[in-house]
Amino acid sequence: MMFKSSRNCDFAGTKSRTQVQSRDCRKSNFDMSLRLSSHFIEEAEGHHEERDKESSSSSEDEADLTWEDWVSDSLTKRPIKSLFDETTLNSVEEIVAYDKKTHGFDLDEVSTRLALDPYQRIRLINWIRKEKPSPTEANAVQGNEDFFKSDKYLIPVVEDDPLLQASTNDWSDEEDEGINTNQNPIDLTTANRRIKNFEEKLEQARKDMKDYRDFVSKRLNLAGLAEALHEPSSSTHIATPLRDDDSHYFQSYGENDIHAVMIQDKVRTATYAAYIMRNPEVFRDAVVLDVGCGTGILSLFAARAGAKRVFAVDASDIAEKAEKIVKANGFENVITVIRGKIEDISLPDDVKHVDIIVSEWMGYALLYESMLDSVLRARDRFLKPQGGIMAPSQCQMMFALCEAGEIFKERVGFWSDIYGFDLSAMATEVYEDAIVDVVGPETLASEPVVVKDLHIKDITTSQLSFSTPFKLIGTTDRRTKVRAFVLYFDTFFTVNGGPVPEGTNVHIAKEGDPILAEVWQVGGKPHISRRMSSGDPLKTKQHPNPEKEKPEPKVTSFSTGPKSVPTHWKQTLFLLREPITVHEGTVVQGTFKCKKSEGNSRELDVEIHYSVKDESDTAVSDIIVQLYKVR
Repeated sequence: MMFKSSRNCDFAGTKSRTQVQSRDCRKSNFDMSLRLSSHFIEEAEGHHEERDKESSSSSEDEADLTWEDWVSDSLTKRPIKSLFDETTLNSVEEIVAYDKKTHGFDLDEVSTRLALDPYQRIRLINWIRKEKPSPTEANAVQGNEDFFKSDKYLIPVVEDDPLLQASTNDWSDEEDEGINTNQNPIDLTTANRRIKNFEEKLEQARKDMKDYRDFVSKRLNLAGLAEALHEPSSSTHIATPLRDDDSHYFQSYGENDIHAVMIQDKVRTATYAAYIMRNPEVFRDAVVLDVGCGTGILSLFAARAGAKRVFAVDASDIAEKAEKIVKANGFENVITVIRGKIEDISLPDDVKHVDIIVSEWMGYALLYESMLDSVLRARDRFLKPQGGIMAPSQCQMMFALCEAGEIFKERVGFWSDIYGFDLSAMATEVYEDAIVDVVGPETLASEPVVVKDLHIKDITTSQLSFSTPFKLIGTTDRRTKVRAFVLYFDTFFTVNGGPVPEGTNVHIAKEGDPILAEVWQVGGKPHISRRMSSGDPLKTKQHPNPEKEKPEPKVTSFSTGPKSVPTHWKQTLFLLREPITVHEGTVVQGTFKCKKSEGNSRELDVEIHYSVKDESDTAVSDIIVQLYKVR
């Protein structure tokens, strides 16, 4: 799965790839689960009372209304959505059968095979609906996965989900002590036994409901949750309804894991730290806006660099922790945490404009998750018109030929021979979805070209959907089978927020790079400048004749490409259905098109048109078109 994993706010992913609902959503869904179970019992009680009221009705009508009829009507005969697609049928039995026939996943069989208790079965259903694994992945669960113990999967993903109430063991004939409820009672004794049996089942339902309430209340700390929902916070909260495309996105940034991944990405975090901490003249006494602040690490850097005010904005649950982090580090008088979408919030104390907007908004393939839209909105609303700085100031999407042999073997090739069987049909979707993975520099078969140059100070959201011609020239000294295009991005920071000078090379981080080891200030000690080496990424470039030429601005940068230390963004690969044979001088040219997906505005639709021309041959191949999803 792809998570960027992207993306702390909006605000601002996947990849790709984890999620937690907001407090309000969790409370709403929990209340809904209780309503579901209460409805289940109330219908049972209503049926029981109805039976008493109608005891004088005809014996034929009374015999026709069996317990199984009621279970079917009240539980299974409600619209219910498939676990794996958008198909909706009218009963649990129908949807279970549909998933079994269409997707090869039998919920009842899996629940029985793994001997799942009711809570584990609920977690399995919610895990499938929430994380959207493939049927193959769902069938492969062993019963010892972490989600079977996670309380967040007790929270319903789909409202009024009948699958959460139905069970393969509910109201089974085996528990009826030999009573065949499918036959009409032949005498008063049999009828009384059946009534007693129904009453026992109803009592068990009441007990199960109470146990479920107690269990979930204890595990999810419902009382503490309700108290927190009414407790005033020192953060500024903006209550706004989330778009469908936003809900999963914001939930994913409420969890710790995704922030740990991003902070532990030294290329990412150290470069931001280097830019902020080594340019005190930019941040001293400045008013800074941190868009999609996450844990608040960039806000802390800015505050330590001398910023006068910092506004840290995030729409996910992480804002609550960010506020605690700010206080724990003694910057509560400088940093104000604001929870809300940047499109909706207002800055406190009548602040209209800020000097600097800093944000780590980049996603897979740079634009996945569409967080840049929100950063540009923040720019238009809050950045001072003259002299305001965007950090980063520029990003370039880089495109190249990639041999990708190992990726092909892992994702496609191995399916062709599984214990002597051809399962290659499993690999068809690989050519439709972009792959986020790491490839080495040796896999590049051409020099990269820029397919999109984004100057953050000036670019508009309409320009984020684009079509760019490209021309790639093979650089391999031997005939090489190229199986993919590779896309990555380079990021630049300048002290004036303007574009980098033409010809500026991005810094390629290597193992042992000083930028990965020397940016951390221990114990709050001031940074001591060291003598810049010839390869220092922060070096100020000097012209040969400084008296006649103005020095170029100091540039801080990093790359997410194959030549750099891998980052959590990795690289984005577009596998080719038919490989290209490339050697030095082979020309692959065409058009790269990118736009937001119509189905989900945070995903990307990519269209690549290309043809191949061998340098020694005048003929050009037919134009080939492939479509991809980045999600």
